[in-house]
Amino acid sequence: MNGPTITRGYAPDAIDRVVALHGVYYREHWGFGPYFETKVARELGEFFARYDPERDGFWTLTAGGVVHGAIAIDGLHAGTDGAHLRWFIVSDDWRGQGAGRALLGSAMDFCRACGYTRVYLWTFAGLDPARHLYEDAGFRLAEEARGTTWGTEVTEQRFVCALAPRDGR
Repeated sequence: MNGPTITRGYAPDAIDRVVALHGVYYREHWGFGPYFETKVARELGEFFARYDPERDGFWTLTAGGVVHGAIAIDGLHAGTDGAHLRWFIVSDDWRGQGAGRALLGSAMDFCRACGYTRVYLWTFAGLDPARHLYEDAGFRLAEEARGTTWGTEVTEQRFVCALAPRDGR
């Protein structure tokens, strides 16, 4: 297998692959079903329908012409709520090899370049390898509660990362 590359912006087949990666992983490991997969598809489609490359970011991890991972920054409400880190996933083929760290680094570099001062994400308890990456990048747990946002009851968690203002203050 050739080494992976990270590319910014939309690429053909990326939406399908990101939805499929989420659907397969979360079904196999967490028992999520069609509610979750269609939620990812719907929200990712809505994101790309209003995608602004000056405000939003999307990166794919590809190897051998196949998308094996992705991450997005939704900057629509960055001024009020912070930038929203979304759809972070890496296939089993590349998990544990630094691919996730590289994707997260690309997203956070983009946030700094945009001057975003806060980034947040929603996840749930039990995704310990991802949580480790988030915490290494400066995210801290801000809230958690039982919920069904993903279509299955889990302990939902919101992580927040404060970034230095662009002028370094």
